[in-house]
Amino acid sequence: MSWSTALRAYATKKDPSTLPATVLFSHTDSTITIFDAYPKAIFHFLILPRPSQRLSVLDLSSLRSLIRKDDDLALETLKGLQSEAEKLKGEIHAEMLERYGFTWPLHCGFHAIPSMEHLHLHVISADLTSPSLKNKKHYNSFKPGHGFFLPLDDVLEWFDGSHEHLLSMSNLKKGEYEALLKQELTCHHCDRGFKTIPQLKGHLQEEWDALRQRGTRKRRKSPDDSKQTPDGQPAAKKRAFTREPGESRTDAEG
Repeated sequence: MSWSTALRAYATKKDPSTLPATVLFSHTDSTITIFDAYPKAIFHFLILPRPSQRLSVLDLSSLRSLIRKDDDLALETLKGLQSEAEKLKGEIHAEMLERYGFTWPLHCGFHAIPSMEHLHLHVISADLTSPSLKNKKHYNSFKPGHGFFLPLDDVLEWFDGSHEHLLSMSNLKKGEYEALLKQELTCHHCDRGFKTIPQLKGHLQEEWDALRQRGTRKRRKSPDDSKQTPDGQPAAKKRAFTREPGESRTDAEG
């Protein structure tokens, strides 16, 4: 299986339940949720739309190809991904509470210029601490507000305008967006600049450690909070669906 087409192979799997547990998180008739093989944060998943009679593999190749197929179908598909993302975020928050005693932000979005074929929505935690985050391109492709990472909510707003506006917004020009990946490294928490990725990663780890300490102190003040989800519901039954910092996956594409 070619790396660039691995996601397509997963999305077209007739029976996703046969995929390895290191790959598959969940699936429905219209979507499949997998672990990112090289997670760039403590929590990092991909949600893929599955082909149907109305949408072919080629239609689902990218955000641009989906929108050019049909406005209504595109919006329906993206809202389907949004629905699955909300469910996933609930499970991640429950796991955050169970493992760490507090929650922190999650981001849902697309890469403007994806490196792999087949549309996929990233659901990633805002810590961006991972052994797999190794270079400037990796970091800038997920940095919130930088421009290369397109939040799902922003993409859905494209549909509020005319058809021409939608086509214009989805005309993601490779040269313009790839230039963003080469820009200087700055922390997405405090905007501090760094010359090298090791320096930035060290700082991000410090940011995460400080956040965790604050969360731990808060947990001690409210010991019952760790048993609840953000909505006040009991935390989900423990499910091994993410790595601890320092672990990595090498047996799945992502």
